Amino acid sequence: MIVAALALAVLAPADGTTQCQYDRSAMMALDLPEFDQDMNGGWRTLEAKDCAKEAANLIRVWREAHGSMGPADTLLSWHEGQLRADVGQYADAIRLFQAGRHPAADDAKWGWNLYVDGSIAFLRGDRRKLEAARAKLAALPRPAELKDAVGPDGKPRAVRWPMNIRVLDGFLHCWGQSYKAAYRCPVPTP
Repeated sequence: MIVAALALAVLAPADGTTQCQYDRSAMMALDLPEFDQDMNGGWRTLEAKDCAKEAANLIRVWREAHGSMGPADTLLSWHEGQLRADVGQYADAIRLFQAGRHPAADDAKWGWNLYVDGSIAFLRGDRRKLEAARAKLAALPRPAELKDAVGPDGKPRAVRWPMNIRVLDGFLHCWGQSYKAAYRCPVPTP
């Protein structure tokens, strides 16, 4: 009990608030799906409490503790990068976004790397490169795998295509705002 209290005390923010505290041992014990994809668990619990910096640091520590996880490394790098961008740590976010790229051969029809390019262009304040990445993403044909997509319940599921284009549209629509604001920018529908 004393050890747990000390662990929580060490993790308390410098301003004395407690909302960003978490049980480090419990977080480190989570497997990848629980840590990264559970919307009510893992690092997302900190993000939901407006503790983006602490969530980014937790992802970094979790990644270091668990070592290389192959393709999952790119997803965790991406999520940490988004959180760093949310708190204005753009240089770190760009480095992590670069690490979140997919191998070109695997990504040719999906456009993830175009989304990465557009996100980095936004962080660098390069509207021309953002527009170019958005245009290339918009031109990608829908992959055959998405034509008859079904959800976990076996029912047909609509998948917006191209994926992530609304985020790039938000960056353009809310140009000049912070990453956090522009990422969540409402985009008018055509």
